[in-house]
Amino acid sequence: MTNREGLPSAKGPGVAPEPAPRTEPAATGLSGIALVVVLTGYALSIVDASIVNVALNSISDDLHGGPAALELVVSGYGLTYALGLVLGGRLGDAFGRRRLYACGLAAFTLTSALCGLAPTIEFLVAARLLQGAAAAMLVPQVLATIQAATEGQARARAIGMYGATAALGMVVGQILGGLLVELDVAGIGWRAVFAINVPIGVAALLAVRRVPVTRAGAKPGFDPKGTALFGVTMVCVLALVVAGPDLGWPLWLWSLLLVAAAGALALTRVERGLEARGGSPLLSPTVLSHPGMRRGLAAMVPFSAGFGAFLFVYALVAQGHFGFDGLESGGGLAPFAVAFFAVTLFTPRIAAALGARIVTLGACVQGAGLLLLALVIRFGWPHPSLTLVLAGIGLYGVGAALTGPTLFRMILADVPPAQAGMGSGVLVTSQQMATALGATVGGTLYLSMTDWQSTMPAAVAVLALLACCSVIVLVISLKLPDPR
Repeated sequence: MTNREGLPSAKGPGVAPEPAPRTEPAATGLSGIALVVVLTGYALSIVDASIVNVALNSISDDLHGGPAALELVVSGYGLTYALGLVLGGRLGDAFGRRRLYACGLAAFTLTSALCGLAPTIEFLVAARLLQGAAAAMLVPQVLATIQAATEGQARARAIGMYGATAALGMVVGQILGGLLVELDVAGIGWRAVFAINVPIGVAALLAVRRVPVTRAGAKPGFDPKGTALFGVTMVCVLALVVAGPDLGWPLWLWSLLLVAAAGALALTRVERGLEARGGSPLLSPTVLSHPGMRRGLAAMVPFSAGFGAFLFVYALVAQGHFGFDGLESGGGLAPFAVAFFAVTLFTPRIAAALGARIVTLGACVQGAGLLLLALVIRFGWPHPSLTLVLAGIGLYGVGAALTGPTLFRMILADVPPAQAGMGSGVLVTSQQMATALGATVGGTLYLSMTDWQSTMPAAVAVLALLACCSVIVLVISLKLPDPR
């Protein structure tokens, strides 16, 4: 028995299905071109989270921005991006995912142009905030469309490509940003890191009609109280993560955690009450209670936090100790990118053979890569073997490829297609928050240790912290449901 989305119905045999509400034509599948189109928008959103990092010095020289303003250029994008993801997914469920994706991509392309044309640092900060909001509108529609328009092996392959895009986008952003700034394309300097989005975004918009139309079977209502509480909770957490390193972690800033905890408790109570009354909560407790969603998110958080810390501290060591420029630093991540992409192509087959143990294997391989890097740095400092360093980075990429895409599939496996947008928003929000938190904690630990020790023990300590993240993922993986 199938539902209006073309996927297996939750009703068992012999149970009369409920009358299907009127909806848009059901998706018949996701073609290769359609997958490329939606992943293009997602890739742009990921790349723009990191591409600006290597251009900050040029932006400061040109627009005369101080450290606080430059921090907002980076963190402002992530703030509005993370804050709007769940709401963006909900809007896609209500009004159609292709429509929201097209609107979000158009807005992202326009705000990218505004960033590239910014005459002042204040204008650039405002444009980056709007760019993050546009990304939050389009990104949840990508996973939601994959979830609603595919099934079986086609879904496994599509989510595998999504996972590859997520990881490779951050690496490519650092490489591409350094290349564009160094080449000074068309003599526009740092503005090229934003201008490059415009032709790519326009090309994707021209092909957006190839994306199938999907949305929730019944138009969900909105939850203003839950939205407000979710916003307060997110803003408090994000403010702590973003402002903490610059302000020196004052006591009043930590008090925001109490506000966030109170907001989270109130949000849980409000959402449960609304769903019990037959309403449509922003975050459905029923959806969040599925074992795949709950346990998968528990593993995704340390996985993403470790990845964020790894990329950030790697850049600090490569550019600070070894004196690499942005392009050279990004080039050192090539083994990660190549290994991740190659292994991702075979992840569905490996998952079919190993089930949930693929995450266990991935955590072990990641831990081995981190251990190799720690040993090479510890005993080869100050000139560790480049071959062994690249081998360790490659092993880390293999482990990430085995772990990440599988967790994506597990988390979304139990989510009904009608709530795919909300499930996608929760997943990506958790991923982004954990990545930002990991970069902040890892970077703070590294920088604080280098104040009173040399770079070597600081780098080894961070690698040990990342190994702990891999151990946590390994332990959780033993209780994950079988994705087959």
